[in-house]
Amino acid sequence: MNRDKAVVVNNLVVAFGDFKAVKDVSFSVDPGEIFGFLGANGAGKTTTIRVLCGLLPPTDGKVQVAGADPNVDAMAVKSRVGYMSQKFTLYRDMTIVENLHFTGKLRRLSEERIAARIKELIEFIELEWPLSTMVKDLPGGVMQQVALVSATIHDPDIVFLDEPTAGVTPHARSRFWELINKMSFAGKTVFVTTHYMDEAEQCGRVALMRAGELIAIGSPDELKAKAFPESIFEITPSADAPAGWQDKLKSEKFINELQIFGMHYHAMVTEADDFEKYFSKSLPAFDHKRIKPSLEDVFIRMVEGKNR
Repeated sequence: MNRDKAVVVNNLVVAFGDFKAVKDVSFSVDPGEIFGFLGANGAGKTTTIRVLCGLLPPTDGKVQVAGADPNVDAMAVKSRVGYMSQKFTLYRDMTIVENLHFTGKLRRLSEERIAARIKELIEFIELEWPLSTMVKDLPGGVMQQVALVSATIHDPDIVFLDEPTAGVTPHARSRFWELINKMSFAGKTVFVTTHYMDEAEQCGRVALMRAGELIAIGSPDELKAKAFPESIFEITPSADAPAGWQDKLKSEKFINELQIFGMHYHAMVTEADDFEKYFSKSLPAFDHKRIKPSLEDVFIRMVEGKNR
C-alpha cells in the first residue's frame, strides 16, 4: 500500500450472497484532491464508500484510508474521515447547535473543542440562521450545509460526501460546491458521488462505475478524450425536416453514433469534411456546429451506452 495516498483501493470485491455489488475495483486518491465517483443507481458507489469508512467489511481485496486499513483498525479510520450519507443526517426536531453538540460528543470531543469547532465551521459556511433554529425549519440547501458541518466537526482529513446536493436548488448546489472547493484548498481530501454532470466537471478526477465495475478513471478532459476520439457535431433539425433523416444519416460511413439531446442531436463523426459535404447537399436547412463533448456525453457513451 502507498501511504502517500489518501485512499488506496486494490482489487476490492463486495458480495452479498451470490450478488457482487463491487467487482475487483482498484484506484487511489491523492491528498487534497476532489475525487468524483459517478454512476447510475446500483453501480456500487455507496457500497464502496461504506467500505472505505469502515462501515462494511470487504469480501476480498485491500483498502487503505488515511494510512490505515479500516478492516483492521476501523477506529483509526473513523477518527480521520467524515461521512455525509445520502439520507439526511441531522435530527430535525433538534436545533442546529444541539445537533452539532451531539455529534461532537459522539466524536468524544471536549466541550471547549466542540465550541471552537462550531464557531469555526459556522463561519466557514457563512451561516446566517440563528443556531437556535430547529433543523426542520431550515431550507434544504442550508440543511445540507449544516450536515456538512456535522460531518466535519472532528476536523477529518478525508470527507466522503454521498450525493450531498440531491434534491436542492441549483443555487444551493452552487453554494455547496463553493464549500467543497474551500475544503480542498484548505488541504482536505473530498470524495464525492453525484448525479450532476456540472458538479463532476469540478472534480480533479472522476471514476465511472457501472454494475459494480470501474470502467474509466481520469480528469474530465482525459475522460472526454478517451470516450470521443472523433469529432462531435450538434444538429438542430429544421421545422420541415424530412422523414427518416436520422436513419439516412446514421447509415453514412462517417457517422459512428447519433444521439438525441432535447431539441438537438449529437453526431459522432470520423470524417468532418465528409460530414460537412453531406449537410450542404442533403440537409441544407439544418443548423449544425462542432461542439466539445461534455461529461454527460461521456456518461451516456461509457456508462449507459450500447455495451452496458
